[in-house]
Amino acid sequence: MPELPEVETVVRGLQKVLSGRRVVSVRLGKTDFIDDPVAVEQELPGKTILAVKRFGKFLLFDLESPQQLENGTSLLIHLGMTGQLRTCPAEAPVLPHTHVFLGLNDGRELRYTDIRRFGRFAVLKNGAREVALGGLGLDPLEASEKQFCERLRGRRARMKALLLDQRVFRGIGNIYADESLWRARIHPMKLAAMLSERNLRDLYRAVQKVLTDAIRLRGSSVSDYVDSEGERGGFQQRHRVYQRHGEKCSRCGGTIRRAIVAGRSSHFCPRCQPSPRQQKPAKP
Repeated sequence: MPELPEVETVVRGLQKVLSGRRVVSVRLGKTDFIDDPVAVEQELPGKTILAVKRFGKFLLFDLESPQQLENGTSLLIHLGMTGQLRTCPAEAPVLPHTHVFLGLNDGRELRYTDIRRFGRFAVLKNGAREVALGGLGLDPLEASEKQFCERLRGRRARMKALLLDQRVFRGIGNIYADESLWRARIHPMKLAAMLSERNLRDLYRAVQKVLTDAIRLRGSSVSDYVDSEGERGGFQQRHRVYQRHGEKCSRCGGTIRRAIVAGRSSHFCPRCQPSPRQQKPAKP
């Protein structure tokens, strides 16, 4: 599933080509991933795309005029596991599993392709954005070190679960949780309450480094992910533990292992990231 760096990469690409464009038509295929297909067909034509933004793992299209934005219309998109958004000429061949066609006033189309249809399209009006997104936590790239540490300090939950909890930090998923914990030398099963202040600061810096590097390399293409131009990302070549079960750790030479934490496969080096068994909670 695309995570923060992949969604940010798609957003930056779309912002360059869609800002200021007007939607002139909507054509839908399968609609089981769309909250209200009628609203998409009726509300989008005639709307101008002011900006394309990221909120956690969601894309947000700000529509209409700045004066109407607070109580105006937004298009919310989640790419699910296999969703792809691309702009192309209207006459371009249609890829299989393309379900949404937004015609633009420059003759191009914004197309949404999704093999598994686990994504989401929703038109948000009259303050519905806050209802849809208000429960999400801090953006890890916008959080200060103090804010980041306060979110974790003293919590009796496993670190992998906390990083995946979108109510704590929005946008981090399985790939970047594993990579950040490895960089900070923290076992995914370790309780947050066991972390020292140094551990928390190290993790903050690790998350910042991993996410910014992944954005710079346009995300990780480990499955179906491509950016808005149909190009694969490059950060998968920098993965140190994710999906490297049985391989040698690039830091210490130990063997990467896999375990289930918070219902997800977690990859770690047991030598670099020692087990939390029988460790006592860190002192304040």
